[in-house]
Amino acid sequence: MQMETVYEAAGGSEGLLRLAAAWHELVMADPLVSHAFHGGAKPDHTERLAAYWGEALGGPPAYTATYGDEASVERLHSGNGEHDEMNRRAIECFDEALTNAGLTDPRLSQVLHDYFAWATVTPMYHHRADDILDDAQIPRWSWDGLQG
Repeated sequence: MQMETVYEAAGGSEGLLRLAAAWHELVMADPLVSHAFHGGAKPDHTERLAAYWGEALGGPPAYTATYGDEASVERLHSGNGEHDEMNRRAIECFDEALTNAGLTDPRLSQVLHDYFAWATVTPMYHHRADDILDDAQIPRWSWDGLQG
């Protein structure tokens, strides 16, 4: 019997869409983190985010099949310099969004927190767009953390 993926445990696409919507609402209301969206968020930001998280957490390739690839995500988030306080607040909003989205199982919420915290502070978003490989792949995350 195959173990349930983090994606499945989070409720699949519906669960991650609830999480993305809850996080987006909190972020947009936060004076520090909302600055990241000063140019405005795309109207379908929560759907894009849920699809990306889903693919990263063991779900279907909904993000890469519909919206783009990892290189485009990294280029979008690169070159903004250090923003440790914004990162800290974004992670706090995520933790609150877990509760708001009903994802309160302790093991699941810890794995999701660890993934989001890693993805938020990972150096891949700190380098220059010129350094991003065109064939970059969405990092995969499981119950055991980052996969090879």
